Amino acid sequence: TLQKRFVQERRKFGPLGWNIPYGFDDGDLRISVRQLQMFVNENDMIPFAALKYATGECNYGGRVTDDKDRRLLNTLLDQVYCQDIMKPSFNLSASGNYYVPPAGDHASYLDFIAKLPPNQTPEVFGLHDNADITKDAADTTQLLNALLLTGARSGGGSAKSEEKLVAGIVADTLKSLPADFDVEAATTKYPVLYEESMNQVLCQEMLRYNKLLRIVRTSLQNLDKAIQGLQVMSSDLEQVFRNLVIGAVPAMWKGSSFPCLKGLVGYVQELLDRLAMLQNWYEKGAPVVFWVSGFFFTPAFLTAGLQNFARANNIPIDEVDYDLKVMGMDVVKFTTKPKSGVYIKGLFVEGCGYDIDKQILCESAPKVLHVAAPMFWLEAKHITNLAEFPHYNCPVYRTADRRGVLATTGHSTNFLRFMRFPSAHPEHHWTLRGVCMLCSLPE
Repeated sequence: TLQKRFVQERRKFGPLGWNIPYGFDDGDLRISVRQLQMFVNENDMIPFAALKYATGECNYGGRVTDDKDRRLLNTLLDQVYCQDIMKPSFNLSASGNYYVPPAGDHASYLDFIAKLPPNQTPEVFGLHDNADITKDAADTTQLLNALLLTGARSGGGSAKSEEKLVAGIVADTLKSLPADFDVEAATTKYPVLYEESMNQVLCQEMLRYNKLLRIVRTSLQNLDKAIQGLQVMSSDLEQVFRNLVIGAVPAMWKGSSFPCLKGLVGYVQELLDRLAMLQNWYEKGAPVVFWVSGFFFTPAFLTAGLQNFARANNIPIDEVDYDLKVMGMDVVKFTTKPKSGVYIKGLFVEGCGYDIDKQILCESAPKVLHVAAPMFWLEAKHITNLAEFPHYNCPVYRTADRRGVLATTGHSTNFLRFMRFPSAHPEHHWTLRGVCMLCSLPE
């Protein structure tokens, strides 16, 4: 029953609880209870491994499609399907408010349930107390978005004032957009080289951003003409108009854009920052420390770093991986490139905090939902030379939504990779906390 409430109630915490909100139901509980009874009655010793497999891979696990969610489910089962649960008053939560009641009759169990706290805190589900803030903020955002859509459909406000507002947004945005990248010049300056795969990354990134820039610029130019009466206001332009009125990113842009959960102002600013990063790269050469969040297709950048190392050392690329080293918060002091791999910055930690002095993960401060991650050295190594140290295998996502389309790699398109972040706590602690790193924060 605890497991059922755990998997169902964590859904209200959004991506912090589950990457995908699965439809667990009473059927999953009934079959798990029957199997538990059968395994206990038919065996001299409780087969915890078999119970865990049946529940985590078949009953509840049969619905789970995301491998990070499956890791969370199995982590929960490790906490309850273990020998320690046979001990008296085995704690099911860190506070000790929830524990296995002593053996007794039906009335004693009812009395035990009646004494449980009336309101469940996030710690029951393995989460930090800040998870309540995340949940409430998501509920508020959902409500406000619904009100915005209602207001847009009802046509409240003067049409003239809306047109004036949108015309100003269009003019300001068009003025801020730089010209398209000269990809031909970039290809000449940074040609395809066997020993330097980053050249290809730069040129491919420029091509992707050029496509997005053309869509943004063309849609705004056509919308400006439509507002002036020089062009027909098509349904697509009407949708762009309505999005700009409420400060949302037009769906027309999102179809060819990098993932971003920010509103219009934050999105445009992030786009300009990304374009400036590539322009600086083109003019001054590859940076010493890469802003990893600024790439349109980050996997290409990460693969290029491995490819450079593999080619320089005559090693197959599938035998090479990154070893993460925390380099602190001061980016300015790094003026030369690493001997192998890449320096990266720009990530954020969600679900916990970061201890600057000890350079490890720590519990979140009250009311602090995200903290800036330190600069990292992704040191390329042969997989047999990867260092061993206490760590949490931290997933890195592009946005706080965490959910994406299942790609051919078997992972979500929102997922980048796992990074081994130093930690004094065991891995299951941060797994239950829903800890991850993000490339971009919502507003």
